[in-house]
Amino acid sequence: MFCYQCEQTAKGKACTAIGVCGKTGDVAALQDLLIHAVQGLSLYAMEARQCGVATPETGLFICEATFSTLTNVNFDAERFVTLINKTVQLREGLQAKIRAAGGKSDFSEPAANFTPAGDLAGLVKQGEAVALNKESSENPDIVSLKHILLFGLKGVAAYADHARILGQEDDKVYAFIEEGLTSILRTDLGLEQWIGLVLKCGEINLRTMELLDAGNTGTFGHPVPTMVPLGARKGKAMLVSGHDLKDLGAILDQTAGKGIHVYTHGEMLPCHGYPELKKYPHFHGHYGTAWQNQAKEFAEFPGAIVMTTNCIQKPKDSYKDNIFTTGLVGWPGVSHIAGKDFRPAIDKALAMEGFPADTDKGSVMVGFARNAVLGVADKVIDAVKNKAIRHFFLVAGCDGAKPGRNYYTEIVEKIPQDCVVLTLACGKFRFFDKQLGDIGGIPRLLDVGQCNDAYSAIQIAVALANAFGCGVNDLPLSMILSWYEQKAVAILLTLFYLGIQDIRLGPSLPAFVTPNVLDVLVKNFNIKPVATPDEDLKAILG
Repeated sequence: MFCYQCEQTAKGKACTAIGVCGKTGDVAALQDLLIHAVQGLSLYAMEARQCGVATPETGLFICEATFSTLTNVNFDAERFVTLINKTVQLREGLQAKIRAAGGKSDFSEPAANFTPAGDLAGLVKQGEAVALNKESSENPDIVSLKHILLFGLKGVAAYADHARILGQEDDKVYAFIEEGLTSILRTDLGLEQWIGLVLKCGEINLRTMELLDAGNTGTFGHPVPTMVPLGARKGKAMLVSGHDLKDLGAILDQTAGKGIHVYTHGEMLPCHGYPELKKYPHFHGHYGTAWQNQAKEFAEFPGAIVMTTNCIQKPKDSYKDNIFTTGLVGWPGVSHIAGKDFRPAIDKALAMEGFPADTDKGSVMVGFARNAVLGVADKVIDAVKNKAIRHFFLVAGCDGAKPGRNYYTEIVEKIPQDCVVLTLACGKFRFFDKQLGDIGGIPRLLDVGQCNDAYSAIQIAVALANAFGCGVNDLPLSMILSWYEQKAVAILLTLFYLGIQDIRLGPSLPAFVTPNVLDVLVKNFNIKPVATPDEDLKAILG
């Protein structure tokens, strides 16, 4: 086994026995083999585009297959076997169509000629042969850039799939995923060309997040500031975790009138700000955080749990029967809901005891996406000009279990009272319930939304820069980011594509970035690792 695509990776280098996330060596090998097979399919998909062969299902399948290898999405070996075999079937079907159209129907690359083994053990062995640490004579810095691109593509694929579910697609996104995957097979590109591809991944991710934003807001309305209870209501309960707003909408619709209270978990918290979701009277509040206490939270939750988009942690046997997954998400032994019929989870929630009494654990405010913030832009601009607001901090990104993430709690607590904190993604659960007060009626802690709502944060920054007649890098704004998995990589590449400077990244730097590549990032974008909260605040504010 060799996996180093997430921040939690063992000893900051790689997981080689079992994933910190709980992924087995067999699953890791099957994920690598699926990427290998999809690279072969992508070669034919690109050729099909060149010779006018329609491929209506290929781009989407490549996107979904790539997304399924993201950290904490699918850990079910049998489902990878199905995906690998389907990849080869699609490849062979496309090859025949290309041949008939007079296009290039034979490629020499092993990925384009891969034949799956007939059993699981054989597939695992094939996967181990194409693992990311396989021997290579290539320049380590080019290998590093290839892996940065691969992990960025996985993040793009995740956001593209979310957007597609909500009816938003752009074939340019699928085309670049194919281009990126096939480029990784090449050995004739130089360092500058690889840097260009990595930045193009950031450009495509910006477009992908724009699509997802259009899907979310077009379906559920623009978020509005909303107070969300953190306690519970007496009665039957269902918890929805992950990112998928459409799943949540379907659950709210199907549980209406059934006496079940629906709660969010993790990155679903911002959903309370969407008008078309918050209208449901049984959509009551938020339960739990993200990484830190998830096992305890799930073990104690007295109802059904639906996990959309990602699993986060390996479910324990004590509550595995209460969990249902959707979409590409899967763990062995956990019930999977195909489509949008949530009756199995509803029946489970009705059969469980639910909360015995009301509890009050305070509340938090959500809903400060771009429309809400820009709606009071005049007040924000006046506060800056009058020096009531000295600085903005975007403290955002992923949560995780590895020590060091208390940095983000501490820095938010120490940020001076004349500064505003914007936050998004699940990293905010280190400090989301802090009572930071306000500045002239503007809350000092503004929850912009989920990780993909980095698009909203970018639009806010651009609008403020335009209002002040300066560039984004000239704003009194500092970005302090935490990363965990591949969606965070894609967002970081987007920030690089936009030329954003002086990003502080932590709690540790990616294991797949070589010293020379890091040096390039430092020289071009002045990216730096987080230090201590006191040191970073002194460097930023003086």
